[in-house]
Amino acid sequence: MNEYCNMVENYIYELGYEITEKDTEESLFIINDESKGIKNLIIDCEDSILVIEQFIFKLKDKNDSKVLLRLLQMNRDLVHGAFVIDEEGDKIIFRDTLRLENLDLNELEGSIDSLTIAMAEFSSEFLAFAR
Repeated sequence: MNEYCNMVENYIYELGYEITEKDTEESLFIINDESKGIKNLIIDCEDSILVIEQFIFKLKDKNDSKVLLRLLQMNRDLVHGAFVIDEEGDKIIFRDTLRLENLDLNELEGSIDSLTIAMAEFSSEFLAFAR
């Protein structure tokens, strides 16, 4: 694990999150705080970029334009990150990327807070989409 990942790990603890899984070879951490809507949030140090991802829900219909349109509208309200579709086109994920070189505690906190606010604000819609 490189120096940036050590810094990220320290930031995670400083923000009060518990690391539930850690893969030093892959330089990634998984954190949970279900009271904030965080479940298996992946924080991955990829060379010069920090990738933050959390699975939100699985699409019932990959071609449901109403759901996809609504997700794009939701993205407009996010301060950091975005709701994206995985490579197979059936999973909705929250994703944000940050530069490791100049990452600070406030930036990581802002990214995670963006997810927690979105989960609180849109949770009923996500549940409806997933049904």
